[in-house]
Parts: sequence; C-alpha cells; structure tokens
Amino acid sequence: MPFLGQDWRSPGGSWVKTGSGWKRGSHDKVNDIIKFMSQENKENSGQEQDFEVVVKKRRKDMLNTAKTQYFHKDKWIYVHKGSTKERHGYCTLGEAFNRLDFSAAIHDRRRFTYVVRLLQLIAQSQLTSLSGAAQKNYFNILEKIVNKVLKDQENIRLIKELLQGLHTSLCQLVEGVGKSVLVGNINLWYLRMESILQWHYQLKHIQITAREDEGLTLVDLPADMQLNILRRLADGRDILSVGRVSARLSGLSEDRLLWKRLCQYHFTERQFRRRLMLNDKGQIDWQRMYFKMQRCYPRKEEYGDTPQFCRHCHVLFWKDTGHPCTANNPECAYIPLSPQAFINLFKF
Repeated sequence: MPFLGQDWRSPGGSWVKTGSGWKRGSHDKVNDIIKFMSQENKENSGQEQDFEVVVKKRRKDMLNTAKTQYFHKDKWIYVHKGSTKERHGYCTLGEAFNRLDFSAAIHDRRRFTYVVRLLQLIAQSQLTSLSGAAQKNYFNILEKIVNKVLKDQENIRLIKELLQGLHTSLCQLVEGVGKSVLVGNINLWYLRMESILQWHYQLKHIQITAREDEGLTLVDLPADMQLNILRRLADGRDILSVGRVSARLSGLSEDRLLWKRLCQYHFTERQFRRRLMLNDKGQIDWQRMYFKMQRCYPRKEEYGDTPQFCRHCHVLFWKDTGHPCTANNPECAYIPLSPQAFINLFKF
C-alpha cells in the first residue's frame, strides 16, 4: 500500500497487513515490524509455535530479498540514461536482459540466433557489467539453450562456439579475481566453468539420430532444387557440410556462382579487390576468397525478429509484445536493433 507524505519524493512509511487490516509500522526497522506482527497474531489466536514459524519465514523473506526472483508483467523497459524527478539512476544492460524475457525467446526460431549472438557479445566484453541477478539469468538461459540443442539436435556448432568463447572469457576473468571483476563467490564461478565444459563435452559427443519421416529427402530432390537450397545457406561451412552427404551434392557445393553470390552477400566490392585470389585456370577462386575474407571482415548478419527501440518513448521491446506508445504514428519511430546495437544502447 503506497503512502505519500508532504514531500512526494519521500519513500513513505512502512505498512503491515494484519487480521484486522493494515497497520502502520516503523519506517525501516524490519525487526520492529516482525515483532509487531508477532504480537498481533498472538492476540488473535494463541498458538505460539505457529507464530514462530511465521515470524522466521517473514524475517527470511524480508532480509533475503536478493534471493527473490521477480517477474515483470510488462515485457518492455524504459531506457533512461540520466536522473530526473520522476526516475532516479539509469537503465543497465542487466535490467534490459532480465525484462525482455530472452528465456522464452529461445523457443522462437526467428529469435534463437539473435539471442545466441547477444550471449556471445556479452561473454566477450560485457559479462562483468551484469548484476548478480542478471548473471544468474544469463547462465539459466544458457542452460536452456544447451538442453534445447541436445533435444532438437540443431545449431550444434553455433552453441559450441558460444561455450568455447564464454569459457575463454571466464578463464581470463578468474585470473583477475583479485581485482573484484566477478560478482559472487569464486567457487561459484569455478562450478559454472565446469558446467560449461560438461555442456561442451555433451555437444561434442552428441549422436545425431535419423528421423523416420516419410517423404522426400534432400538427396531425392532434383539437382536444380538442391542448388537452390544451397543458395539459401548464409554460412560457407554449412555448404561444405551438405557437400559431404553425397557425390552429387559434393559437386553442387563447388559451384563457382554459389560461392560468388555468398561473397557478394557478406562483403563489398572494395573488400574483394584487396583479397583477390586466383586458381590454376586464372579465374577468381570465390570459395577460398570467402574463407579468407571471413577472417578479415565481419560477415553480414540478418535475423528473423529483433528487439525494437522506440525513439519517441525511449522504450525497448519485442515487436509482438508492443508498448504503450504516445506517438501519432508509432511505426515510424521504431528502430530494429542488432545484437551489437543492443549492447551499445547501454554504453554511457
């Protein structure tokens, strides 16, 4: 129950719910509140043993608020970078990471790769900026992702790269534990590192089971349809993996036009000129160029669904959840955020 004093910025008084209604207690003395509740309850019933249980439970709930998990009804967050009379402090990356419900987003195929990429970027440079609750949420989401991949047997290489990069970052941070760069007990981080190694071992030794589905498979399709499917792949390593399935797919995976389009999709002509590579026939070797430029330049990233930022309201949200926008034409104020832009939004 809120209480507003003469000064509207004051936190107000403390109120306790009893059998006869709400009673006003001390301002910030938890023990007085508990004692007041205990006496009130004893007057109504007389079972001292039950009161002790209630008092201990209430003391634990009030003093260990850091262990309580809060669930937000609104799936959007106001991004403010300064203090005002209405809002104090500023919004952090950890708060946004908790509020936007990335735990449910991993079950959406359009958002899965986005969440994984965001976890990679956080592991590289932003892990120490997260609060203890956000770090706990980070590893909970990571565990759900690993369990999902083990069950669906999809995106195995993507998650293995995430775990490998995270383990490398944690090894570097643990060495600097004397500088207090990690939140929590160091033994907890050692346990998390052991979990990461265990997950990586499970993904490395996963056994892909064949699905007994009736109908055509990739091998049964005509060559032109197989080539059209290969052109939809955005990663050259996936093309090479498909080429190992059969002899015909191996020949299609070596198609020069296929690799040329892949290079043109990810890189610019100016980058081509700096990394030209010719084969024995004097022609451009697009396949070798792709893997060489991949090591020198970042690849193009596209996602099925991304978080939106409203420039009018300064609110971060998923597009399907929306937010109470006050603009006349809200769609014009929405900006899709890439994973790196998401992190840059909280750099002050």
